[in-house]
Amino acid sequence: MVVIRLARGGANKRPFYHFVVADSRRSRDGRFIERLGFYDPKAPEGRETLRVNLERVAHWKSKGAQLSPTVVRLVKQFGKKAA
Repeated sequence: MVVIRLARGGANKRPFYHFVVADSRRSRDGRFIERLGFYDPKAPEGRETLRVNLERVAHWKSKGAQLSPTVVRLVKQFGKKAA
């Protein structure tokens, strides 16, 4: 099954996440199919914390990809911010 989830990057105590489309059997930070955006929870004031390509998310959902619960929450948050 294909899943849209977060892959962690960044340094210790300084997380940075990429929205990725990956096979559910792969490890969290392993091989992925496509990168759809990012989430930086520790971004300083004035810097972008969240960016998601909603068109590509819709494309992958139409192909049967499942979204992780955290990704669902962040996509809704980005949709409100973009509107």
